[in-house]
Amino acid sequence: MSGLGVLIRRELALSWGRGGGPMLALAFYLCMATMLPLAAGPEPARLAAVAPGSAWLALAVSSLLSLERLFERDYEDGALDLLSLGPAPLEAASFAKCLAQWITTGAPLALLAPVVATALGAPLRLAPVTLIAALAGGLGFSFCGGVGAALSLGSRRGGVLIAVIVLPLFAPPVIFGAGAIEAYAAGLPWVNALLFLVAYSLAFVGLGPFAMAAACRNALS
Repeated sequence: MSGLGVLIRRELALSWGRGGGPMLALAFYLCMATMLPLAAGPEPARLAAVAPGSAWLALAVSSLLSLERLFERDYEDGALDLLSLGPAPLEAASFAKCLAQWITTGAPLALLAPVVATALGAPLRLAPVTLIAALAGGLGFSFCGGVGAALSLGSRRGGVLIAVIVLPLFAPPVIFGAGAIEAYAAGLPWVNALLFLVAYSLAFVGLGPFAMAAACRNALS
């Protein structure tokens, strides 16, 4: 098995072995979806009009929950030092961590997104587009969030710092994802918005690990 495969298996095992895996993020997502009707009012038409955007915003916020421990756990127990000295580059370890975070948390949240949007009043025919956009956007959330987690490594109240760093960067995928879904619902061209979302996510997949590795080396030095 390749070194990258070993790293991904390690991160998957850690994700499920501590903290209940994606259950906390899924529970938080459902709680936010439950509270949205209380804030928007009981009128179904009003709630249906904001359902895709609300589901996307809740998805972005829920993705933040598991980011604080992405590097912090290995930083505290010394595993990050071993990873930095190992045969695999720290960029590969950062890639493996974010990919495992997307598999264990981002993908389950994406699977739940069409259910939440439909429950809030969005038409059922929007479910496939919502799922595709959530999978692509969730990948961007994981790798973009990984950069924030690496930059806040070793700082106090890292969770708040990650949110401050990452939330402005989450704006483009929220705009593109919700825009694609709303355009599809209105019968307008929607593929371009989805392509922008995919391009945004792939850019962070390609460049994010280098930024994470540099931030981790700075924290270890």
